[in-house]
Amino acid sequence: MIYNLPFMTVIALIAIGMYAILFRRNLIKIAIGITIVESGVNLFLITLGYRKGGIAPIFTNLPPGTTPEEIPGKMVLPVPQALTLTSIVIGVAVLALILSLAIQIYRNYGTLNAEKVRRLKE
Repeated sequence: MIYNLPFMTVIALIAIGMYAILFRRNLIKIAIGITIVESGVNLFLITLGYRKGGIAPIFTNLPPGTTPEEIPGKMVLPVPQALTLTSIVIGVAVLALILSLAIQIYRNYGTLNAEKVRRLKE
């Protein structure tokens, strides 16, 4: 049961974020929901890349007297960590863009409520 905890946390984070995106009308809360979904996806990627007792795929960290061919099953795949770092950078850029758009909407319309902005547009 404890081994499924990261996956249950991923499901909870994505569900909370989707709730905020779908049912909240404040643009800041929607941005927070997008960030929470992003955190859930990042946790999912890191959880997939975890291997108990695994070592980093850097050959200088091998135990003394062993060759890389002797322990390929214990090395951790570096792709999930690289994808997560890329996702974090992209997420920060998207969040900055969303918040700058929210600031401009507030300056032009005087509200952050998405429904009122739609009504003012008509």
